[in-house]
Amino acid sequence: MPSILDSPVCRGLTGMFVAALIAGQCARAGLPDFAFPQDSSVKSAINPDLKGAVFQRLAINKDFIVYGLSDKGVMRLFDNTLALDKSFRPLSGKQALDLCSGRGGNLYYLYDALFLSNGDAGRPLGVLQPGRFQQIAVADDGSVFLAGGGGIGIFRNGKLHDLESPAGTLIGPLYSHRSEFFFVMQDAVFRVTASKVTPIFAGRDITALAFRGDQVIVGTKDGFLGIESRTGHTTFPLQTNLPSLHITCLLPTPNGLWAGTTKGVFFQSREGTNSYYASRRWLSDDHVIDIQAGPASDVFVLTRNGLDRIQYRPMTLAQKAGFYEAKIRQRHIRYGFCSELRLSSPGDPTSAEMIDTDNDGSWSNYYMASQAFHFAANGDKQARSNAWETFTAMERLESINGLGGFPSRTFERAGFKYSDPDRWPPSKDGLWEWKATTSSDEIAAHTFGCAVMFECVARSPQERQRIAVFFDKIMTHILRNNLTLLDRDGKPTLWGRWNPEYVNRYPPTLFDRRLNSAEIIASLQLAFKITGKELYREKAGDLFDKHGYLQNIMSPMRHIAQTPGFVHEGHTMGDEWNHSDDLLAFITYWVLHRTAFDEDLKARYAEAIKDHFEIEKHERCPIWNFVYASTGKTIKDWGADQALWTLRRFPLDLVSWRVENSGRSDITRLAGNFRGQQMLDFLAPCERPISRWNGQPFVLDGGDGGSTEFAGDEFLLPYWMGRYLRLID
Repeated sequence: MPSILDSPVCRGLTGMFVAALIAGQCARAGLPDFAFPQDSSVKSAINPDLKGAVFQRLAINKDFIVYGLSDKGVMRLFDNTLALDKSFRPLSGKQALDLCSGRGGNLYYLYDALFLSNGDAGRPLGVLQPGRFQQIAVADDGSVFLAGGGGIGIFRNGKLHDLESPAGTLIGPLYSHRSEFFFVMQDAVFRVTASKVTPIFAGRDITALAFRGDQVIVGTKDGFLGIESRTGHTTFPLQTNLPSLHITCLLPTPNGLWAGTTKGVFFQSREGTNSYYASRRWLSDDHVIDIQAGPASDVFVLTRNGLDRIQYRPMTLAQKAGFYEAKIRQRHIRYGFCSELRLSSPGDPTSAEMIDTDNDGSWSNYYMASQAFHFAANGDKQARSNAWETFTAMERLESINGLGGFPSRTFERAGFKYSDPDRWPPSKDGLWEWKATTSSDEIAAHTFGCAVMFECVARSPQERQRIAVFFDKIMTHILRNNLTLLDRDGKPTLWGRWNPEYVNRYPPTLFDRRLNSAEIIASLQLAFKITGKELYREKAGDLFDKHGYLQNIMSPMRHIAQTPGFVHEGHTMGDEWNHSDDLLAFITYWVLHRTAFDEDLKARYAEAIKDHFEIEKHERCPIWNFVYASTGKTIKDWGADQALWTLRRFPLDLVSWRVENSGRSDITRLAGNFRGQQMLDFLAPCERPISRWNGQPFVLDGGDGGSTEFAGDEFLLPYWMGRYLRLID
């Protein structure tokens, strides 16, 4: 049986463990990275002999051999391929009507005129009247319950004992529990003992039964309830606060209950929390037919389209980081960029093409920073090499266009661009194309990336100079052009603007005023630190003294609100909360705080970071937590349990499957609001549409059907930041 350490409920224990550390003010430098049960999905291949088959039932014997029933015959899982079972030659090619796991964990088969088992030396055998029975269940004592168009009966001690069958239509399979049997007919639950059939419960739309001790759990099309197995008295009322209500099958475990539904499968812990597994991230199809327990806490889920295994394997955060890093190096590196994959066949990495995106410079800076943190945390030479490889791509972003300090968004060989084809001028040699219209997003990312590289990777004067020269070019361009990015048309890009005429036209209720002020001051501080050029400090002082940029940075986040009437070059401003700006803010805060000109400014910046963190901490984003922690906060202040919970619940599968939570009954929806928050409840990352940290996490539905795979730098950046800061051991 599954153990508590391997069960999904262990996710709750993770939070309890961290809370205990917080309560005791853990004396260690960082939180211990203990192994946790990492859930993932293993989807079985379907052998051609099952093409077009209708899957009907699942059964697992004592050796955890997985069998299934289809309209083409008995199936078996061979390694990771589901195929017709030809193992027992006398049974090969024969069409079983039903099968189940019975006495001693052996598999029982029902055929038209007999039932049998290959266990117990093949002795279990019953000869039956042809065409009479279509369903079978076997009790612990070896008695066999049979039902079908010819009535019901119990086969015991070599003889069939007919029973009086209630009128009506049998619903679902037959069930055995200990030495008794149960079945559902006409929305009533019947208990069978020896030679007596007793109705114990009458309900509505009953679909499935399961057993826990003396309790029967009754699944319906509208949730599930509990009854006492002998009297039928209600032990708990109908539960409807569930991810999906139409129950198709149930599987109790020592720590909770698995429920298959027409819209996925979920695990409900004894504490009442739900873990929902739906979409192609987890299942081959959301309509679940049957679910059975595998080894440890694993479960096998039979759907209309295939067989899936939800497995739990002990994994530390370090091992999880290793998984993503290996995946990135195998299939996401394009000219040093950390790239998205376009999948022409949904979810299939063999169909992948590395594509350019609008923000290659940004996402690759975050990957580069993760590798720099990695090297600084444990001295890994490969991580250092990875970081410099990506930095080389960043340098070429600036050099490829000939604009002098203007970093392109991305570049590609001529004729192979993918995104926004109208934004791509050719390089001077005509062999490449580069993407224009660079945004403030990229400059914030370059500032962050260069700051982390300078702090964590640069070990020689030559390496420090290399970073300084690159960043100095960018900042010289920005200062030369009145604090803007001047594009190939000689005009500032849409968002690449930090001058007072742009920034201070916005009221404090628009976050752009605070963010853009922080961005340019952070960039000027870093430029001064790594180049020593006084003009950068002087320019920052000018923005502080004459234009109120420090006051802008310190403007309280609680003042950010819907602000109608502001339009920038056709774009309405202030009509919604921009979650991308939250990411830009926190990576900017990292640089702002660590490169402050003096201790007084550093303290003021820490106040601004705390102010923003208090607004955003409900999103449980580890980047927010760790940047806030870097200002000197204690474990209790920065929310260790929330950050580690997110990292542990981050899915291994980063394909953009379509995920829908709008049909769930266990979440509270919100009316339209400024933040774009669609629900009150916060779902784990593995239950949400895949997204980067710049997305709204309180969104119900999303995904593009599996045509994109993210790289995993989304996990690596906060993890290695936490390691570098010694927040995680």
